[in-house]
Amino acid sequence: MTKERILTGITTTGTPHLGNYVGAIKPAITASHNSDLDSYFFLADYHALIKCHDPMQVRQSTKEIAATWLALGLDTDNSTFYRQSDVPEITELSWILTCMTAKGLMNRAHAYKAAVQANEEDGEDPDNAITMGLFSYPVLMAADILMFNGKKIPVGKDQIQHVEMARDIAQRFNHHFDDLFVLPEAEVSEDVAVLNGLDGRKMSKSYNNTIPLFLTEKQLQKHINKIKTNLLEPGEPKDPDDSTVFQIWQAFATEEQSQYMREQFASGIAWGQAKKELFGLINDEVGPARARYEELMADGAYIEQELQKGAVKARSYASGLLKKVRAAVGIAPILS
Repeated sequence: MTKERILTGITTTGTPHLGNYVGAIKPAITASHNSDLDSYFFLADYHALIKCHDPMQVRQSTKEIAATWLALGLDTDNSTFYRQSDVPEITELSWILTCMTAKGLMNRAHAYKAAVQANEEDGEDPDNAITMGLFSYPVLMAADILMFNGKKIPVGKDQIQHVEMARDIAQRFNHHFDDLFVLPEAEVSEDVAVLNGLDGRKMSKSYNNTIPLFLTEKQLQKHINKIKTNLLEPGEPKDPDDSTVFQIWQAFATEEQSQYMREQFASGIAWGQAKKELFGLINDEVGPARARYEELMADGAYIEQELQKGAVKARSYASGLLKKVRAAVGIAPILS
């Protein structure tokens, strides 16, 4: 029986935070232990170059993210865990796909349109500071997906367009040359939370409102205490559905624990007590991996060894598919 193949990437900018954990990392860890799945997880360091031009930050983020996944128990024997830049077949495929991608498709990419709109609102040239990396990165993302013929692509709602673009690009290639690519499908899990950050907006490195995953206990409590709340006093009923504290609680809690906290909100729990209990809930889940994370951060050689192990596995598949792609477009040895 052919296993279902899933693929997930995480861009190597910034330190992993609670939003990354509940949205991408935790589901990936679970999938890596499922022997019925063929799972590919990668560190998207080429994508990082679109936003970050600080080489030290890219290197540090790559190390932190890899250490995070490994510390939390990613099964690298039952999955393929690799660094994007260690699989050169991806960037070669990206160029071939670029030559089959309509510019009009890229014009419709949300990130590019948002950057153009921001420039126009600021009275700047529409393409001010927009690089070709930003403009064409949906093609690189398509190469990430199509290189391993991932069928199910777990993404947030804001990434659905990119999977649809990859599907369009694959269809065009298959129609023009050869039927080599599986048509990917975006898989949006409605029960995976998108967490708000300290200020109530979506938890994001862009907003600097994140709660890093492996803070010390003291630092974790300090960050949780910074979560924005309203001015309701202890004893006054509070609305859990309008509370970042409750939203984060729910992402880590069982159904019974969520019901318990709803009752506490209705009874007027003090914000300080709610935050104290939230700290305990999060610390119980991520705390046991904290020591392992620190060990890994002090042992870069082991992290590199695991990534290279994954690169070998990834390239063993990618090289075969790329050979077929090359032949399909006419890049092949001259034999006669």
